[in-house]
Amino acid sequence: MSTLGIDTSNYTTSCAMFGPDGFRHERRLLPVKPGERGIRQSDAVFHHTQQLPPLMESLMAEKQEPIEAVGASARPRDVEGSYMPCFTVGSGAARLLAAALGVPLYLFSHQAGHLAAALVSAERRDLLHRPFLAFHVSGGTTEALFVRPDPDTVFSCELLGATEDLNAGQAIDRTGVRLGLQFPCGPALEQLAAQSARTFRPKVCVRDCSCSLSGLENQCAAMLERGEFAADIAKYCLSYIAETLTRMTAQAVEASGELPLLFAGGVMSNQMIRSCILNRFAADFASPALSCDNAVGVSALTFWKKEGAV
Repeated sequence: MSTLGIDTSNYTTSCAMFGPDGFRHERRLLPVKPGERGIRQSDAVFHHTQQLPPLMESLMAEKQEPIEAVGASARPRDVEGSYMPCFTVGSGAARLLAAALGVPLYLFSHQAGHLAAALVSAERRDLLHRPFLAFHVSGGTTEALFVRPDPDTVFSCELLGATEDLNAGQAIDRTGVRLGLQFPCGPALEQLAAQSARTFRPKVCVRDCSCSLSGLENQCAAMLERGEFAADIAKYCLSYIAETLTRMTAQAVEASGELPLLFAGGVMSNQMIRSCILNRFAADFASPALSCDNAVGVSALTFWKKEGAV
């Protein structure tokens, strides 16, 4: 058995096949003009409609086993009112494919796809059947979650804490664009930070598992105005986020007890941030390839639902 998953987020067009022997996936970032810090939803919808067909053609060129179910991310989170137009492209394509193939259709949240991709990457399928703590950290989300198994959505996520202003990925991208990097800036900012020899111990704002990151953007802007080296600014930015997430993790563990820890989302591909967390906690992470927006998690969720594993 194999399943097909589609994810059309505000950053990436992606499709994937998942089966007992592993997965294959194709993805492409949405184009962003130099100097800009994101993309409008109307533009994202247009680019998804252009990018999804050739990605599907490439993915299906290698297909050997029959597709027995189709899945897609249809909303950002599993909460009432969660909606972004870009997800209608992927969910609409999934509906058409499921109808044409005569197979079941499963719709999930983008956040659930991220959590599933982390489980696949870390080989922690056992967490489908037990509670755990998860952090979803990206350009659109910075959340600490208490996760339980759910027969309908696979994951039932209780929000323990979140950012009160900027998301971690936004802070990274805004700092990177100021430094002349191309959006999305995560990998390039990490490479730049590696050139800094300075050590930072930033004072962060974390309380009750929630954080504020707007001060980080202001501090990085001030460092740039003072003429500080770009590499030092990049390292300060990542140090601040690492310390913020470490403190949020400590407070989540204190509130919920010693549960398995899982980190997902594009920001968690950063090796410096990972290392800071692993210095304090035993945790599992999505691999860098599966940290960013992709359909692998959605195809895995579809497989598990069709298989009856949840």
